[in-house]
Amino acid sequence: MNKAILLSLAMLPALCNAQTVQNDATAPLHLMKPAYTIPYGAPKAEEVKATIDRVRDYLDATTFTELDETGKQLKRGTFRLTSYEWGVTYSAMLRAGEVTGDFSYVSYALNRMSFLCQQAPKFLKWKEKGEKIDPLMEQVVSPDALDDCGAICSAMLKAKKGNFIAKKDTKLWDDQIDRYYDFIANKEHRYTDGQFARLRPVKNTVWLDDMFMGIPALALHDNWDEAARQFNLFHDKMWVPEKGLYRHGWVPGEHHPSFFWGRANGWALLTACELLDVKEDKDIMLYFKQHLDGILPLQHHDGAWHQLLDRNDTYLETSCTAIYCYCIAHAINKGWIDAETYGSQALLAWNYVNAHINAQGQVEGTCVGTGLAFDPAFYAYRPVNNYAAHGYGPAIWAGAEIYQMLTTQHIKMNDNATHFYPEDPGTDEPIFYMKE
Repeated sequence: MNKAILLSLAMLPALCNAQTVQNDATAPLHLMKPAYTIPYGAPKAEEVKATIDRVRDYLDATTFTELDETGKQLKRGTFRLTSYEWGVTYSAMLRAGEVTGDFSYVSYALNRMSFLCQQAPKFLKWKEKGEKIDPLMEQVVSPDALDDCGAICSAMLKAKKGNFIAKKDTKLWDDQIDRYYDFIANKEHRYTDGQFARLRPVKNTVWLDDMFMGIPALALHDNWDEAARQFNLFHDKMWVPEKGLYRHGWVPGEHHPSFFWGRANGWALLTACELLDVKEDKDIMLYFKQHLDGILPLQHHDGAWHQLLDRNDTYLETSCTAIYCYCIAHAINKGWIDAETYGSQALLAWNYVNAHINAQGQVEGTCVGTGLAFDPAFYAYRPVNNYAAHGYGPAIWAGAEIYQMLTTQHIKMNDNATHFYPEDPGTDEPIFYMKE
């Protein structure tokens, strides 16, 4: 074979490649598949439920409704049945049961709250006799902070309003609700203007967290005027208009640094949702939408929000992302905001949360319990842990609300982007609307 033929054969692969190379003239480059690090687009509703089922099953297997062998303490599991984080989880389970129709979620919450109500009289008698009782039950029979009672009181009130309580247990539940509510309404420390406040780290410190720990229970207990007054007091002290965010802490005085912790802003946004579920008050609705306007532009392109919202050198955090996901999707489902413009960010947030729920059902990437500080290092270096209870209720709440959104909204990929439509467009092809 002569050299010319050999040379031609050697060049053949390169010539073929040159003919198939994609460029602007030969291929629609805008349809190339992006290299997403977190899955993009709308999952199937059954996939979302499978994820939160996994979380529910993990929690069911690791939290117990029994006393230990001494008969004097709650049997310890992975998480505390009496914590505010579990109050959030009980509310989330109730909502998940409502939107999915799967009563096992409701059962999880009812079984554990009923257990606490049933055990309370016994532990209260021991305490009155001067016995030292289980610290977990101390929170139940003698709450000493909003963290001890606010979120669980709210969940119990929701269960009561949902007619889930067995008739034989009504008095036990009412007694426990009254015990919790009495502390919230009458015994929690307050600032001079009547606002919920704490005695740590300094006297009369206002924590943004306490919006959620105290205000929803007031509203659910039909004390709307006090709930709205407390919300406005928090807004007056904590809202930073130029940021569109709430500071985490406030102390009396003219000036101090403001740090915009993700989960605390989540508690504030969630409080507005809880109040709007009770009554669609125009002022709280305005505050809610203004807060969304501050939060949404700070979403990372992978769907999450940072530990300090306005500092992208801090880590992406799962629990605040799940709370925002829930609040956005819930607002869409309730008709408070527009699905066409807000829905895709809710899905982006859910896809991030979903990617951080492992095969065991554990929620990963959640910041552990956090106090209050006036420096950035404190927040930036808070550890994350799979056993941080703060991530579980928000993850179930977010999944439940996304599930409902997926089953009621018309979602299509159009030109590689996720879009919501007021009605089913009836095609999977790119959609172009003609001018009328």
